[in-house]
Amino acid sequence: MPLDTQQLVQDMLGAAKLHLGKFWKQAKPFAENETLNMANKLLMIEQLKLEGKITKEEALLHIDIQKSAFCTVLLSIKGLGLIAVEGTINAALGSIAKVVNKALGWGLL
Repeated sequence: MPLDTQQLVQDMLGAAKLHLGKFWKQAKPFAENETLNMANKLLMIEQLKLEGKITKEEALLHIDIQKSAFCTVLLSIKGLGLIAVEGTINAALGSIAKVVNKALGWGLL
């Protein structure tokens, strides 16, 4: 079953909101943008895999780059530290891992 961008974003945002707690109001616009970027990256990986144009290792590299961008953006929010940011990203990705890994046939998340 193909990945659904809106559902991926909704699930990641729900997990991020729970994890960020009092910082959610400040982080929301950033989290919305970065979860959309991550969902779009995952859809690109899905398409490239279907076309036989990407390996698992290349896909993991794309995900790592996107995770780093997500981390950098959230670290720009005053009061958020690295542990909180990494926890938020892990929660967001954890919320979609089963669906994404099943759709891609690879354990990427």
